[in-house]
Amino acid sequence: MESWFRGVFLSLVLISISASAQQTIGEDTQDELDRPMIVEPKVERRDINEADIDTEDFEVGIFAGVISIEDFSNSSLLGARLTYHISEGFFTEASYAQATAGQTSFEILSGGAPFLTEEERDYSYYDLSLGYRFSGETFITQNWVFNSDFYIQAGAGSTTFGSDDRSTVSIGAGYRLLLTDWLVVRIDAKDHIFKSELIGPEKNTHNLAFSLGLSVFF
Repeated sequence: MESWFRGVFLSLVLISISASAQQTIGEDTQDELDRPMIVEPKVERRDINEADIDTEDFEVGIFAGVISIEDFSNSSLLGARLTYHISEGFFTEASYAQATAGQTSFEILSGGAPFLTEEERDYSYYDLSLGYRFSGETFITQNWVFNSDFYIQAGAGSTTFGSDDRSTVSIGAGYRLLLTDWLVVRIDAKDHIFKSELIGPEKNTHNLAFSLGLSVFF
């Protein structure tokens, strides 16, 4: 009789353990069903060809363009520049350029004696400026991108015109595109401001120059 009760007791214990295990498995299965599926995004990486800026701090270049000499029409311009990059944003630049002033509208219409001799029409300037650039990128195609930046600058120097040297203030802006890690193409616009009394009372003249140039790092 005792063995019979022992068998019944063991059977009840086994049934209880089995039921508990099935309940635990059922709960785990339900948790798996309730758990949200995580979808791993498949991102296709594009290979982008991008020129890096060289580690050198100096940049030297040449430029050509046109300058509108106030009261003396437009003239071709040719010059050179030397740039030192102080930091990632700031730079200082020295530039020199030459042009030959044209005739005034009065000279053209009247056909009278010119205001200036041929030698006095020689126009040249040099200036030293401080600038700041805002770096960015220029995309040509989806896989072809260039480092580039927009910059502003201001400075002072001297302009020789009419056989006289005139203190000059310059302000300007430009765009720079890095073709390789050492070759740069630049587009610049700069206003050279100085006092002049060549054709009347002394006044501030604005002489706007627009140029396209190439520079290299060294």
